[in-house]
Amino acid sequence: MAGSTFGNHFKITTWGESHGRGIGVVIDGCPAGLSLDETDIQKFLDRRKPGQSKFSTQRKEADSAEILSGIFEGKTTGTPISLLVFNKDQHSKDYGEIANYYRPGHADYTFDMKYGFRDYRGGGRSSGRETIGRVAAGAVAAKILKQLGVTFLTYARSIGPVSISSSPQELLSGDLSELSEKIQSSPLYMPEELPCQQAQEFLQTCMADKNSAGGIIECIITGVPAGIGEPVFEKLDANLAKAVFSIGAVKGFEIGGGFAAAAALGSENNDSFERKDREIRTATNHAGGVLGGISNGMPIIFRAAVKPTPSIASLQNTITRNGEPLEISIHGRHDPIIVPRAVVVVESMAALTLLDLMMEQMGSRMESLEGFYKTRS
Repeated sequence: MAGSTFGNHFKITTWGESHGRGIGVVIDGCPAGLSLDETDIQKFLDRRKPGQSKFSTQRKEADSAEILSGIFEGKTTGTPISLLVFNKDQHSKDYGEIANYYRPGHADYTFDMKYGFRDYRGGGRSSGRETIGRVAAGAVAAKILKQLGVTFLTYARSIGPVSISSSPQELLSGDLSELSEKIQSSPLYMPEELPCQQAQEFLQTCMADKNSAGGIIECIITGVPAGIGEPVFEKLDANLAKAVFSIGAVKGFEIGGGFAAAAALGSENNDSFERKDREIRTATNHAGGVLGGISNGMPIIFRAAVKPTPSIASLQNTITRNGEPLEISIHGRHDPIIVPRAVVVVESMAALTLLDLMMEQMGSRMESLEGFYKTRS
């Protein structure tokens, strides 16, 4: 199976299935000398693990990470880092009956058409549990970026018809440390209490109706210097879009003003440049921090649209592998909404993308090479 490797300089390869022995990732290209242990990884994994609230699957998994290689005396060695999370609460029998039919909204049919065979236990590689490897690697990337002054604020902007009222600019004007703690303590990873309560009531109705819901995840990245991104085919925004779209439940991506730019006039959409505190900035940020595929020093702001969980208990029509019509109701342990647990997945993919391009940037100018090698000589 091709397609399980991501990145050029900070490269990751994820492996494992939802109901196999475990899930993991190999990170190649991590610089030597980074202080790293399992607790750094666990902070990220705890944000996506199941059973956090009544709005996530009740599969009981600690999702405890083990570092198998690439660390010595608490620091990275520059060699590949292998991370493993064992699966401990698989209920494979819950999936026995789906071996012979295609679940609506799932990748059952497409995997069958591609390989002529599929792991029907929870979806195999197409399961949301595959994202464990991404999140573990994202934790490492985010720690490196934090040391470089880059920070992330990622949250659920909307769930179903319920949305927060604050704009990204309004959120950034407050205490970011306090806001981040508020998001982490929210059962739905929303930064505002009233919308969070309204969203919970909406989800209760969905669950009572044996249905599910989707939503929008917003990510704000601050501290990114101007000049990151590689035209023409490795643009920062294009790579972010690819990274976020690689998450199974994501069906839409927009950066800055996004689709609203299509209805705006040029005079409204253009961000005027100005000098502020001896730095060049823009008066507005409709571009979302990226121009020509290259960061402009402003906060990078993007959104990901997440579809409703396809596994629902209400009756649905489908067909068997032999083409016979069938009416099904999916049982087992499933999230009524994917959004809260996907917040850290989106953040992880953004961190992996950004770090990879920042490492690429080191060779873009002669003075960078001269500064590095002449300093060492």
